[in-house]
Amino acid sequence: MLHRSHVLSFRNRIAKEMEMFGLQHIWDCIMQYETMLRSPYFPVLFSITVYLSFCLPFVVLDALSPRVPLIRRYKLQQKTNVSWTMIWSCLALSLYNHAVYIFPLSVLHWYWRPVNYPAMAPGVLRVIWDLAACLLLFDFQYFVWHLLHHKVPWLYRTFHKVHHKYTSTFALATEYSGAWETLSLGFFAAVNPMLLGVHPMTEMLFHMLNMWLSVEDHCGYDLPWATHRLVPFGLYGGAPHHDVHHQKFKSNYAPYFTHWDKLFGTLHSE
Repeated sequence: MLHRSHVLSFRNRIAKEMEMFGLQHIWDCIMQYETMLRSPYFPVLFSITVYLSFCLPFVVLDALSPRVPLIRRYKLQQKTNVSWTMIWSCLALSLYNHAVYIFPLSVLHWYWRPVNYPAMAPGVLRVIWDLAACLLLFDFQYFVWHLLHHKVPWLYRTFHKVHHKYTSTFALATEYSGAWETLSLGFFAAVNPMLLGVHPMTEMLFHMLNMWLSVEDHCGYDLPWATHRLVPFGLYGGAPHHDVHHQKFKSNYAPYFTHWDKLFGTLHSE
């Protein structure tokens, strides 16, 4: 029995090491830039770079869709076009919010709570679990915030109305919002990894995943490889789900998943 327990322990250790091997190599490469990661400028540069990188492919689609029927067929609202004026307006507001609000707060966060970067990477299964937990928690927080900012007229008028300037969604409209909306939703995204105690690598992956899903929600296209087509049983709403929200205003408040809207009777699947 003792020999068998040693064998099982050895197998478990080998399995764990194999699981960590791929992520450990990536984490080691990331840690070569530890000085940059510890810079007070890194969070805001990371945020704006990732966001604009995710928006860029959809901006190209928006530029081509009026002249390319193959692209236009996937557009959710085919009678609308995205103008360069709309693009520059959204881009300017996003850059302004990052410079005036997000950057000073990220510097304060850097000063008050220095990040500890462990030498070891997390396991693959742990990363998947933590990403799911962060995403589900953010989805719930956003749903409550969003529902309140539509049901309370003062909140909608004062804070959220800016984001609803465009009833036809497009990628760069993702961060077209005022200071309160930018900061409060950014607070949820920033505090959840801390509350759940995730690894710094997982935190980076969560921010990237969260930004991608948010941009995809606003992209204005129902593409064959979209996330909502990959997640079964209608559990994930995606771009069609959120585009209806921008048209109807009174439904589909959850950013990603559909269970909260189903539970509260606010799901609209047109």
